[in-house]
This record gives sequence, structure tokens and C-alpha cells, in this order.
Amino acid sequence: MTKLAYLPLVVGALLAGCRDPNVPDLNNPSIDDLVSNPTRAKVATAAQGLLVGARLNIAEFNGYVSELGVFGRESYIFDPGDNRFETELLFGPLDPGGPRFGGNLWVARYANIRAANNILNALDNPALVAMTAAEKAAVRGFAQTMQALDFLEVINTRDTLGAPIDVNRPLGAALAPIVPRDSVFGHIVTLLDSADTQLAGAGAAFPFQLSAGFSSVGTFNTPATFRRFNRALKARVQVYRGAIFSCAACFTDALALLTTGATFIDTLPGFNLDGGVYHSFGTGSGDLTNGLYDPTPAKLFAHPSLVTAADTQASGQRDRRLLNKTFAVANKPYGSHNSDRAFQRYASSTASVPIMRNEELILLRAEANRGLGTPANLVAAAQDINFVRVKSGNLPAIANLGLQSADSILTVLLKEKRYSLLFEGGHSWIDHRHYGRLSRLPTQLGDAMFVLMPVPLDECLPRARPSRGCP
Repeated sequence: MTKLAYLPLVVGALLAGCRDPNVPDLNNPSIDDLVSNPTRAKVATAAQGLLVGARLNIAEFNGYVSELGVFGRESYIFDPGDNRFETELLFGPLDPGGPRFGGNLWVARYANIRAANNILNALDNPALVAMTAAEKAAVRGFAQTMQALDFLEVINTRDTLGAPIDVNRPLGAALAPIVPRDSVFGHIVTLLDSADTQLAGAGAAFPFQLSAGFSSVGTFNTPATFRRFNRALKARVQVYRGAIFSCAACFTDALALLTTGATFIDTLPGFNLDGGVYHSFGTGSGDLTNGLYDPTPAKLFAHPSLVTAADTQASGQRDRRLLNKTFAVANKPYGSHNSDRAFQRYASSTASVPIMRNEELILLRAEANRGLGTPANLVAAAQDINFVRVKSGNLPAIANLGLQSADSILTVLLKEKRYSLLFEGGHSWIDHRHYGRLSRLPTQLGDAMFVLMPVPLDECLPRARPSRGCP
């Protein structure tokens, strides 16, 4: 019987799984059984499985954080066994047929989106009588929020190529079309708003247990507190839309979310910049470790420009964020590249990886204010930027920043985001692309600067040519 973890990952596309599909996946009920014969226990197990799926291909040494870090000149991957981490990821072109390179960061996301659709389909089955309406609403809100996160990570990598969104189709049905970028973002907002409505009608608790990443640095493990994560994620999406589409209404919506208590943004006394939601990792049987933990280092190195571009503290030391997240090592050559700095951002193989933190929300509020651009908004943006500079970087505030031009404030903001969110989710690449500033990122002679990743070849082969996003 087909198992949840080994579905075709966009409906109709025959993408191969990592293991024999006939081997039972004991962590997930079968699709047929979950959807046609749902029970409270099966739905709970499948919902927990979304957390497992959400972290797949995020913290591998060549996963979402590290590969987008290469594109955004945050990191290098120096794999002694495969020089394509230089010849392809730095020189190009990106090969859509390479599941570790140009065709990477697609399959796991659609597998999890498909898994969430199976849960939503099970919840719609009248045979599921062991769950109350409030419990079903809690699961729906959770599943739709996690789907929105997966879709966001897809469009962050494929950008103007777009992506399929109408993927809740039976096996063997026509392929979901690849739709434009604005449609994908619209779908993400729709999912988040629908999820928020569901969570508002949920009970006091989820009928399943969330991972430690939803309670270790803040509380987000009940429907009411999880809503704050949902609204924070929408604020990020609306800032992205504001930047990409010059959408003042999007910036206004994001600002409303970030100033009304809907999210977990906090600059009051006792604030915690690390407060937020995280991917959890572990060393237990069947668990997954954090592949970004590389203390030797063996493969993961920091981009040298991070040191040369860092501002200095009053003591003369570099930006505290740089010193907290990287450390000096013996110079490591790799082809025509080299680095003498490694990461200590993740201090163990079980270190959690941020999904969203308070520090990002503060900078997103600054970005929304800067995007609106009135004198009062620019002053407010400068206040948040300086707050992060001082509290996180231990740097002096920039005098009269709010009186500078919107363009100058953006330059400062992007630099602050680069160091605050370093090696957490490809933010530097994503942010600079939004404003047409990729050319301002440091490059070594001969390096390519990629705007996006190609749609994987396995996704394109079954489609009629030409198809959107495919050659």
C-alpha cells in the first residue's frame, strides 16, 4: 500500500522517494486508511508528521539554510567529495536534474504539502466522529499554517518561475499547473487567513503534541498561542509582497499585524530576541540531527566578506552577531575559493533552527515602515533598526538615521538583517533579490549571482512543452 511519506510529490509527477516505497513507514498511517477510515489517533499521528516533514531538507549540510546561504554569500559548502558545490553553486549554471544542486529544495516541501492535504481530506470525512468540531478546527489551522510555510519556501527558491498550488488532486489526475509568483503568494495568504479563522474557533489545546521548538523559547503550542506564529508568518509574507510588488497595502497589513499584539513581537523590558518558533532535532531512534552543526569544520564555512563588512563595537571588536555566530579557523582552500571562518551558530547536533524569531519581526516592522515611506514611518523604521543594532550587535545607534532617504535606510536595514538572521534561512539572498540588489552582494571574480533555482527536471518531464517554469 502506498505510504504517506512516499507519494508522488506534486500530483501526477512520478518523483522517486529515498527508500523502497514498499517498506512500511511506521511514523505515518497509509493514505487510503487515513482518508477513508480516519480516527483521532491517525489524524494526531499525521499532524505530528507535518513537523517532521517541515524540517526535512532544511538543516542538511546542502539543505535550505546552507544552499541559500551560498547564493546570498553568507556561507560556502566545501565538500571534498564533490566539487559541484563550487562549479555549479558558485559558477553555474544550475542543473535542474541535480537533486542536490539546481533541482534541490522542492521534493520535501511538496511531500509535506501533500501530507497536509491528506489530513485536511481526512478531517472532511463524516466518519471521523471521535474528534470534536473544535479539535478539527485546531488541526485544520495547524495543517494550513504548515502548508503556507512550505509553499513560501518553494516560492522563495523559484521566485518568478512560480509553482503549482492546486495540488490536492487524486493520484493519476492531470498535473497541477505552475502558476505565477503573485498567485502563489496569494494562495499563501489565503491559507494563513483560513488557518487563523480555524484556530480562532479551536479549543484550548491541540489534539496532538507539538515539538519542543514550539515551547522552548516562547509558548506557541496551543491554538491560541500558535495563532501568534501564524500572524507573524503572514507579516513576513506581506512584507515580501510589499517589496516585490511595490504593494503599499501589503506593508500596511504587515504593520498592523506587528503593532496590534497579533504576533509575538516584543521590545519591552524583558524582551528576548530569540523568542519564537523553531525546528527541533534529536539523536533518538528515527530522529533527525542538525546537519548544520559542523564544529571542525568539515564542509560548512562562512563567507569572508562577513568579517570585512562588519561594523565595530565601541571596544573595537566586530559586530557581536558575527562573533557569536562564526569563529576563526585555519584558511581552507576549495578550488578557487577559500575561507578562514566557520560557523558556531548551531552548537550541537540537536540545536534547533529558527523558523521565526522576535529579532526578525522587529526588522520586518522596520521594513514595513520603510516601505510606506512617510517621514513618521521612516523615523519608526530607524528606531527599530537602531534597537536591533544596539541590543543584538552591541553597536552604536546611527544618529539621525530616520532623517536619511528611504534608499539609505534600506541599505542599513538589509545589512542589519544580514547579520541578525545570518545562516538561519537564506534571508540575505531573499531580501536582496526583493529589492533588485543582488549585484551589491560580494562576489569573487568568476562567480555567478543566481536570481532563482530552476524547477526540477523530474517535475518538468511529464509536462507538455513549453510549460511555465519549464523549458
